[in-house]
Amino acid sequence: SCQIACLEALRILSRDKKVLVPVTTKSNMKILLKLAKLDATEDPLEEVSEYPVIVEALKCLCNIVFNSAVAQKLSLELNLAAKLCNLLKKCKDQKFVDDIKCFDLRLLFLLSLLHTDIRSQLRHELQGAQVLTQALENSLNIIWTDEYKAAEDHDRSPLSLQETDCAIEALKALFNVTLDSWNVHSKNESHQFRYMAAILRHCLLIMGPTEDKTEELHSNAVNLLSNVPVSCLDVLISPSSEEETNLKYNGMNMDAIQVLLDFMEKRIDKGTSYRESLTPVLSLLTECCRVHRNIRKFLKAQVLPPLRDVTNRPEVGTTVRNKLVRLMTHVDLGVKQLAAEFLFVLCKERVDSLLKYTGYGNAAGLLAARGLLAGGRGDHWYSDDEDTDTEEYKSAKPNINLITGHVEEPMPNPMDEMTEEQKEYEAMKLVNMLDKLSRDEFIKPMGVRPDGSMAPLAETVSQYQINEPESSESD
Repeated sequence: SCQIACLEALRILSRDKKVLVPVTTKSNMKILLKLAKLDATEDPLEEVSEYPVIVEALKCLCNIVFNSAVAQKLSLELNLAAKLCNLLKKCKDQKFVDDIKCFDLRLLFLLSLLHTDIRSQLRHELQGAQVLTQALENSLNIIWTDEYKAAEDHDRSPLSLQETDCAIEALKALFNVTLDSWNVHSKNESHQFRYMAAILRHCLLIMGPTEDKTEELHSNAVNLLSNVPVSCLDVLISPSSEEETNLKYNGMNMDAIQVLLDFMEKRIDKGTSYRESLTPVLSLLTECCRVHRNIRKFLKAQVLPPLRDVTNRPEVGTTVRNKLVRLMTHVDLGVKQLAAEFLFVLCKERVDSLLKYTGYGNAAGLLAARGLLAGGRGDHWYSDDEDTDTEEYKSAKPNINLITGHVEEPMPNPMDEMTEEQKEYEAMKLVNMLDKLSRDEFIKPMGVRPDGSMAPLAETVSQYQINEPESSESD
């Protein structure tokens, strides 16, 4: 009880960076490591009465490491990451150790976040990905029915608060350890990432104790899925039995993909912090669609179903398509590029198909960046199956405004009442205004090169003149 009281006081004091100097010495750090059962002994965790002391010591270490660069360096010298991995192994199959596991994982997350050498040590020397994946699996109590398929119990009760917190801390630590894991170099690595993706699929399909905790769990699962090589994400979908799910496409279970789509829409509806909250799931879905045909076709049917009503602009409405098209003109460059890229990939990177769903005005930014203003398609290869237009769309197509992407009511022509002299006067007035804006460098007239990219108007005009064959007859 005395140790617990002292550690609680130290935990509160350690939130202040200015008072940490006496604590951040090797000898004093060793005292905390011993109290947290992070010394070199291999003794199992048997004395339940010691657990509160271990938890408080780990909390103190979390605060100290977070607030002190000296403590971060000492952690490397004292081989703290290896000792934390060892403590995690001691916790396996033990009862009443959820708090110990949670703060052990939090400390591993902080170390891997704040010290790149410890992150490298965890990844290469300590097999941190395997250790943390095992801790995540234990927190979720997964039962396997196949190599990469967890048992799905739709009547299962939600995770407890402690189980959810442990899972979230493991996901955060795994995110740091698996950064820059874009390529798989061996069969063993491929198995490890597929195994991890199967666990993350299970994460997406379960619930936490509250709606906020469920969203936090799913958010961290999405972040970690972004680190998994996209070739290993095929385990997110699996062959489905008749009674297993109603969400099937080509015989594949699409439950996890639907959760990701719902998660993305929920983040769009929040309307804030798009760069931090929305871009990870948008990027993940885009890469999945680029590589996995069944995922792309399922999401295309959900996000861009065949057009029927084209009386409203593409950005007006409450469907997922409307929300994504609105993001194509968002003020945040990264957000609008990702939203446009996602829709472009769903359209198999075909410009004509994208324009049908978004209108030229909304798509202009993406097309300019990709050098596709003149039409065509992107660099990636997709299957040649064609989209089928509805009868309603075919009948309305001749009247659709290509810029706005919808059928507009006929507008009266303001020039009908003008004389020829008035028309010429208004035309010259417009020319002079544009010329003044151009000379004052408020605008720069641009043109489209033969390859579809944009350039200053004078340059594009000269290029077209060079490309045109010279006539054999002179005027």
